[in-house]
Amino acid sequence: MTGFMLYQKLNGKWRDDKMSDKYQNTELIPEERAAYLLEELSLDEKVAQLNCVFPFDKASYDFAGINEQTKHGIGQVSTLEMRRMESLDEVVRWQRKVQRIVMENSPHRIPAIFHMEGLCGAFIQDSTSFPSGIGRGAGWNPKLEEKIAEIVSRQEAACGITHVFAPVLDISRDSRMGRQGETYGEDPVLTASLGSAYTKGCQKYETAGRRTESVAKHFLAFHNSAAGIHGANSDTPERLLEEIYGKPFQAAITEAGLRGIMPCYCLINGEPASASHHLLTELLREEMGFDGLCVSDYGAINNAFMFQGIGETKEETGLLCLEAGMDMELPSVEGYGEAFKNLFASGRADMDILDRAVKRVLTAKFRMGLFEHPFALEGEELRRVFMNKKDKEISLQSAKESMVLIKNNGVLPIQKSVKKIALIGPHADSPRKFFGGYTHMCMMESTYAIANSIAGVSGSENVDNKEIVTVPGTNIQSDETPEFDVILKRQKPDCRSILEELKAQMPDAEIRYAYGYPIAGADQSGYARALEIAEDADIVILTLGGKHGTCSMASMGEGVDATNINLPECQDAFIRKAAKLGKPLIGVHFDGRPISSDAADAHLDAILEAWNPSEMGAEAVVSTLLGRYNPGGKMPVTTAYTSGQIPIYYNHPHNSAWHQTGSIGFLNYVDMPHTPRYYFGHGLSYTKFEYSNLQLSKDCIMPTESIRIQCDVENTGEYKGDEVVQLYLKDIHASMARPVKELAGFKRITLVPGEKKKVIFEIKASQLAFLDRRMKWKIEKGTIEAEIGGSSEDIRLSGAFEIVENGWVAGRDRAFYADVTVE
Repeated sequence: MTGFMLYQKLNGKWRDDKMSDKYQNTELIPEERAAYLLEELSLDEKVAQLNCVFPFDKASYDFAGINEQTKHGIGQVSTLEMRRMESLDEVVRWQRKVQRIVMENSPHRIPAIFHMEGLCGAFIQDSTSFPSGIGRGAGWNPKLEEKIAEIVSRQEAACGITHVFAPVLDISRDSRMGRQGETYGEDPVLTASLGSAYTKGCQKYETAGRRTESVAKHFLAFHNSAAGIHGANSDTPERLLEEIYGKPFQAAITEAGLRGIMPCYCLINGEPASASHHLLTELLREEMGFDGLCVSDYGAINNAFMFQGIGETKEETGLLCLEAGMDMELPSVEGYGEAFKNLFASGRADMDILDRAVKRVLTAKFRMGLFEHPFALEGEELRRVFMNKKDKEISLQSAKESMVLIKNNGVLPIQKSVKKIALIGPHADSPRKFFGGYTHMCMMESTYAIANSIAGVSGSENVDNKEIVTVPGTNIQSDETPEFDVILKRQKPDCRSILEELKAQMPDAEIRYAYGYPIAGADQSGYARALEIAEDADIVILTLGGKHGTCSMASMGEGVDATNINLPECQDAFIRKAAKLGKPLIGVHFDGRPISSDAADAHLDAILEAWNPSEMGAEAVVSTLLGRYNPGGKMPVTTAYTSGQIPIYYNHPHNSAWHQTGSIGFLNYVDMPHTPRYYFGHGLSYTKFEYSNLQLSKDCIMPTESIRIQCDVENTGEYKGDEVVQLYLKDIHASMARPVKELAGFKRITLVPGEKKKVIFEIKASQLAFLDRRMKWKIEKGTIEAEIGGSSEDIRLSGAFEIVENGWVAGRDRAFYADVTVE
């Protein structure tokens, strides 16, 4: 007896009608089962499968209301409000109750897909939280990314959740945009490699008979929005759309079998991504070969109608989106409602278009195993999924690997002779600030946000008439009030602060703490105490940066964009004052964008970029400062001096940016250099690495062949350490302008002192394909230069090979990144 039939029997729902039961046959493939079931559905049932119910806030326990909204069943259920639930038992009771309502209302007992974000872990009590996307981008470790996705998948599937909204495959070249911290960075190869790894991990295993499916976002060119403004228009040429922004999505489809896509909010070249037949059908499905489920971002269809002015009515906008290829509307009914249904009932809309989307939804549900296993686990079986010590070890490893040592004049690692440490800054005694956007922590914090606000509280309607406490001199809501501490104690009771971790790892040292300055603004009221303890210390550690999160208490996050990408005035000014004391100064930066500060460059003796390291962040940071862990992270973005240089990225075309030196080129701006503050791929270590013995397996290759490029890397220093070996390729002369260089492959390796390893990159010629004048993927004959080093600028070895004739390849069939082995 199948799980579906058992459910019917236990609930007294045996059907006595003449309906076919072919779709219950588990021997059939999901597409066949979906086709049989589709034949039996009424119009009401079909439209319900494209809809979602969003039980928000107190409505999450309004089961009568949920029942009313799912009277013909439902396609999806939002689980956002699981963030408020205080135990795993509460989470699974809710899922089982809502799923039961949905199935009892559905004439064919069709279960709902429950969805949840997955970038940094589940929004569930006792789940494991992970560093932000940009931090994991700085780790350059696809195998670790796959393990993270496996954990997220296992924990969410155990709670009945099978749509995981991750990975974020956006290419980010603009630090003004508040969501840069969600991305893996600026490079399409790095993002493709990490994103494919996440997708593989998420879709790899069954948990409780269910399989989760990745929903990659935000298709396409979301972070190319005008002025770095969230959701603004994105005027992105087709060549750039496909070669740069589309590459990670294509890799996840081709290499990992990606099953879900979420389009972005932006207007792309004049039309909403959600309503673009060109993007969602011609490009995504027909050219890229995607055959999964396309779901809207929250409120995207209503956004297209109300704010982007697409369609005369909501149902017309909904139909445009459906025709474009948008299968489901989330999180609640706007465009796919009653009036939308009537378009099909009256014959004004093509039923085949509706059936196409419904079949995709049903196919996904069969593929996920929901008909046989619709309910969350319970009891000890559930707890075993979450009480795995190795999960926290993976989070700690990821946090450590995300650390990027940007600058070090020898003050790090901190020596045992140091006995007095001054620890200063808003992050030092507040581990909540370790959690970036789309973590459980920040999503729960957002429930305390001032009403109707995203980027600050200015102009918001304070409907609860609460006193609005802000960061002094700013419109950012302060999170330094008692209710926020309650969240930390409940979610992560064992999460330590930097202060606590320093005291634990340095029991014989005197650690003195002062708040010093806030995350934003110009307030100097805490300077006196901070300078007092700094003057008495052997060494001074400053925590710097803002708060990457969500809503009005964040200085960076979704909808929290900024024109100033530099440290706030209060922090820059303190650095300058502290420098006059003549003490060694160490800066540890926390945020979703990279540190950029003239004062930090000039006066800090060491800078450690820590991003948002999550629940194991304190141990990762302190272990790195003390040399118990040797940092090996590399910058996943190019860092501008100021926002006036944006967009700035290393893989710009020839004779652009800081390579604009020939013919009509000029070296600098009037007021600053063209060059960046920190280059893509940069990152220091406590040890030294030497590169040698570059070898290319061939001098010439055909467009259907591959080449091996290898070198030796040796640890010639005194510490065990990690090096990210980076291979860049450059096509100097071509029929279309090409980048000055492009990352082709990379490998993070660990070496003990004196150890040498051989790193071998296998490059297929098709990886060098680009769109020619006819917009066909061309592998062009000519000379290709190969460079290997420790960053995009720190090149240690170089060589060249020849592609001897032209060739063409389908975009979906080309290679995306090198296969790398180590001997």
